Amino acid sequence: MIQRTGRRRAAMLLAAAAATVLVVSGCGDSSGDDASGGKTVAVSLITKNSTNPFFVAMQNGAKKAAETEGVKLTLVAGKEDGDEASQVQAIEDAIARGDAGILITPNGPGVNPAIKKARDAGIYVIALDTPPDPADTVDITFATDNFKAGELIGKWTAAQLGGKPATIALLDLFNDKIVSVDYDRDQGFLTGMGIDTADKKKNGDEAKTGSYSGGSYTIACNEPTNGAEDGGRTAMENCLTRNPGINVVYTINEPAAVGAHKALQAAGKKDVLVVSVDGGCDGVKQVKGGVIGATSQQYPLKMAELGVQAIKKIATGGEKPKVTDGLDFFDTGVALVTDKTATGVESITSTDGAQRCWG
Repeated sequence: MIQRTGRRRAAMLLAAAAATVLVVSGCGDSSGDDASGGKTVAVSLITKNSTNPFFVAMQNGAKKAAETEGVKLTLVAGKEDGDEASQVQAIEDAIARGDAGILITPNGPGVNPAIKKARDAGIYVIALDTPPDPADTVDITFATDNFKAGELIGKWTAAQLGGKPATIALLDLFNDKIVSVDYDRDQGFLTGMGIDTADKKKNGDEAKTGSYSGGSYTIACNEPTNGAEDGGRTAMENCLTRNPGINVVYTINEPAAVGAHKALQAAGKKDVLVVSVDGGCDGVKQVKGGVIGATSQQYPLKMAELGVQAIKKIATGGEKPKVTDGLDFFDTGVALVTDKTATGVESITSTDGAQRCWG
């Protein structure tokens, strides 16, 4: 028991040391007072990593808002999706600094105790993009309706198939931890396809064969990608080994979709529908180029900007933000991007998506 604890502690410290940390000052100075003599509001943004364009965009949105609002911003990013240890250390550091607020894209349930500790210390905590489970672990979440994002690409896929049998590869985020963004998108996609799901907070427990809204389906695989291109390629290769007849590929995000497409190309597979979620500028280009059939566009800059603004407002005596009616989070919006429309599914073109995308 003692040996295991020591290993965990050592692993946590090693991961924390590898995390990326950047402090960006707004209009404040290092003394903690702003130019007008008031106390500088300090905020930490803790993202899953600093390489995924989604989180780079989120950091850019936070920096822009911090400059406008005169907020002292600390940016922290782990090495990869799932790196909970770095996020826990970043939360501890924010507590030690006495930050007014934390914005976080949680890497998993392992960060929940640290978030509670921060809130107990009087820090206002906002989750971005990934609501924790349970949702009230944080004060509020600013996010895409990830279930709706999945549902949109599911409905589009069902319409494109036109009643043909669907042999589906589900390329998820993890297989070793449960994260809301993972199951919401996966289960939303299946629901949009018209496939019955069992527990909407669990991937992989639905019937492997049955009927979707237009015909019959077979789920060939549920494979983790870690939200990365190389993970998407490996996952797709594994799925093709199990069932070379796959004609529908759901992916957790666009980097995973690009990896999946490369595996399909290498295997000589054509006419496979690949769908995804993110709507980044590169992802929209993939839609225009036919690599991705449709993607649900998110708005991470908006999430981060609203988060910084909310903490500044609260710290200076303003009102706390409220959730969107009927939801347990504040919905920052989603739009389906595709150049192949589907009856009954609202969408925008890749040209429109390129104008709205984050970069």
